[in-house]
Amino acid sequence: MFAGIMFAVTAGLMWGLIFVGPLLVPDYPGALQSAGRYVAFGLIALPLAWHSRRRLRQLSRADWLEAMKLSLVGNLFYYAFLANAIQRTGGPVSTMIIGTLPVVIAVTANLCYGHLEGRLPWRRLFPALVMMAAGLLCVNAAELQSQGATLDLSRYLTGIVLALLAVACWTWYPLRNARWLRTHPELRPSTWATAQGLVTLPLALILYALVSVQLAWQQPGFSLPFGPRPTVFIALMLTIGLLCSWLGTLCWNAASQRLPTVMMGPLIVFEILFGLLWTFLWYQRWPPQLTLIGIVCLMAGVIWAMRIKPQPQVVTIKE
Repeated sequence: MFAGIMFAVTAGLMWGLIFVGPLLVPDYPGALQSAGRYVAFGLIALPLAWHSRRRLRQLSRADWLEAMKLSLVGNLFYYAFLANAIQRTGGPVSTMIIGTLPVVIAVTANLCYGHLEGRLPWRRLFPALVMMAAGLLCVNAAELQSQGATLDLSRYLTGIVLALLAVACWTWYPLRNARWLRTHPELRPSTWATAQGLVTLPLALILYALVSVQLAWQQPGFSLPFGPRPTVFIALMLTIGLLCSWLGTLCWNAASQRLPTVMMGPLIVFEILFGLLWTFLWYQRWPPQLTLIGIVCLMAGVIWAMRIKPQPQVVTIKE
């Protein structure tokens, strides 16, 4: 249990960096950043795949198809939505919307997997949901106050929708990934992370080509293939690809094999907390008071949810 929690903390530490990436290259479209990150992830996975080629040969066709689904939704779609959301709403708001993941995943796990691993009592889970909603309202109010008259409301609301789509993607991904790993204990976390990197590479290359064609048509002044700051962009994509994609996925896979699925949701909070930490370090300022209140509400809701023990479901058989 302790090892699983520490793996989840490390994954959160790595994944928190993704909230800073879009702020470093704000002139790059989110879809191009998503494609670039996962092209880098796939390239990093190639030498690792050669090293693990014997284990990879043992994966079945169903394993590879599952890895492709997970990579498409949990990698490409998720980061494209998130990067665009951060550029439209700012880092704190998008981070806090993603901060709903601990409870959203817990509720979804309750509905989908509670009959397998035990349910969290709804009566005890409801206060956590209320505290999470209060935290989101506080952070959004703080961001609206800080932007004031400069706020582009339609762009801001579009960013909120994109962040919610990112939540949907990353609600499906960790639960599906955790169940797959727990039902396939023979899979090593590092092998599964490398397999996802391999299947991500062709998907990311296709996305990169499509986004490049769109940019060439809509923004002919945009320098292709690596944008106006190629050195910064390439270095950033390689760093995020290694730390956030491969190492983060490896640590999360290791945690998923050691912990019940319904516990994985609350542990996503470490990604949110580290995301807020890196974001405000980048801004070089303390968060405003209203944002701090929102963070406290988030933490209180997640701690409340983590203290709830899953209750096994009793099946009665009628004679």
